[in-house]
Amino acid sequence: MISLTRLSGAELVLNSDLIERVDKTPDTVITLTTGAKYVVSESLRAVVAAIRLHRAEVIALSEMVGVGPDADEAVHPDDDTRQRPLASVTAHPAAAVAGADVGEEG
Repeated sequence: MISLTRLSGAELVLNSDLIERVDKTPDTVITLTTGAKYVVSESLRAVVAAIRLHRAEVIALSEMVGVGPDADEAVHPDDDTRQRPLASVTAHPAAAVAGADVGEEG
């Protein structure tokens, strides 16, 4: 889930896996696979950066999930005898700047 801001200033949280398209018209319009549309105050590039950060967090946290001797048996990290460091993800410094060119070429 990514946290965004409606034009009214209200906070909005979206499931980034359902985002089909992000348009700049000049407002940023997010279209979901369900057909729902949301207009947000963040720039197109900021939305893309938020999606990338969310997906990086999911991948990093997946390291905390182990698989037991049987492929169908999940092992809780506390039950695992191996010590794994907690993965962490931080935003790219350019993502902190509003409207920064994060990962897009002009």
